[in-house]
Amino acid sequence: MARLGQMLKWWAADYVYAVVWQVKGTLRPGRPADLLPGDGRPVVVIPGVWEPWGFMRPVIDAAHAAGHPVHVLPALGRNSRPVPATAQVVAAHLAAHDLRDVVIVAHSKGGLIGKYVMTECDPDERVTRMVAICTPFAGSEYARFMALASLRAFSPSDPVTLALQEQLHANERITTITGVFDPHIPAIADLPGATNIVLPDGGHFRLLARPDVHEIVVDAADRPRPGG
Repeated sequence: MARLGQMLKWWAADYVYAVVWQVKGTLRPGRPADLLPGDGRPVVVIPGVWEPWGFMRPVIDAAHAAGHPVHVLPALGRNSRPVPATAQVVAAHLAAHDLRDVVIVAHSKGGLIGKYVMTECDPDERVTRMVAICTPFAGSEYARFMALASLRAFSPSDPVTLALQEQLHANERITTITGVFDPHIPAIADLPGATNIVLPDGGHFRLLARPDVHEIVVDAADRPRPGG
């Protein structure tokens, strides 16, 4: 367990990072069409709550530089809608572009959306695997005290969160990445059956910029499809 002083430093750095990338991701996200060239496996990016797609630009650029076409979803806006509704938007994008053998790369709430897609909205098995960064698969106790419904949805007792926990069959295709401290998730829990990676760092947002996170994402995107 990290010491209090170190946790406070991580907490402060995390919010500085979040503010900087909210501005960059909103004002200068780039053009989605520029991310589509590439001969590798398609990558679909799902950001967290209140995050524009440009917020995940460090991860996006790493995957694209490795030769993967990256699909971002401007239609998600700032990702404030409920998980099931947002998952339908993602599934519709997969079908509309006939994407197959897809790797989802998700942050925070995006991992819940990604797992919902995998378990409830993917009858054609278009999604091969997912990398979920700082996703509260078991919920967050802090969410119980939030005034906004979009944040209370992360409560450990939320029906969608509980239902996703029961869906164990998809976990073996999921890689989770967390730090040893997350200011938004007080109790970081492994996802049963998944590949769970814990980095010697802290934060909820700033892990998106770590080179080792980018390496994990690229490795997942490069890895052959199981049985294929």
